[in-house]
Amino acid sequence: MNILAIDTASSCSVAVACDGRIAARRHAEIARGHAEALMPMIDSALSEAGIGYDDLDLIAAAIGPGSFTGLRTGLAAARGLALALGIPTRGVTNLEATAAAAACGESVLVVLETKRADFYAQSFDATLMPLGAPAVVSLDNLSCVMPAPPFAVVGDAAFRLKGRIAARFIEPATPGDAAIVARIAAQRGIPAPSEVLRPLYLQSPLAVPAR
Repeated sequence: MNILAIDTASSCSVAVACDGRIAARRHAEIARGHAEALMPMIDSALSEAGIGYDDLDLIAAAIGPGSFTGLRTGLAAARGLALALGIPTRGVTNLEATAAAAACGESVLVVLETKRADFYAQSFDATLMPLGAPAVVSLDNLSCVMPAPPFAVVGDAAFRLKGRIAARFIEPATPGDAAIVARIAAQRGIPAPSEVLRPLYLQSPLAVPAR
């Protein structure tokens, strides 16, 4: 099975998995310009993997939470490619991708930056099954999403919790790594029917149209 994975929730990342192996990956740390960067990265990754668009069996995409503009760009590209190629899509949240990247063998609390005073948070058990729904929480109500101890904390907002909760802290993996999205999608197989890719925003954007 050949999978193209896209993650534009924060940076811009592309990976190609062939029969469970990551055959190519591209990553660019950018805050904007995803639309211009994404398609050349996809072309380059497919070329390195030695396959073409017609060889793909599945498009996997990170659905958030994350950058509003970045998410729209990545999901639009994934939907368009899947429609043109007649292949299914699968969505992976950035919270579960962060938990999978930690692979710590114990319960884990994932906390991701919102660039505000709060966090995107979700807990997973040792088998990476979610223990609750994704949520936006503050330091004051963080306990409502924490798993039973002992547990580990991972994510790009984890540093904000050090000294505040008793847990093991894991250094976060590269944010927005499409290779993790590809691995999760490969483990889950081809969905039937195709999943509808919908962004997981969790909160309203900071920028709104002027009146």
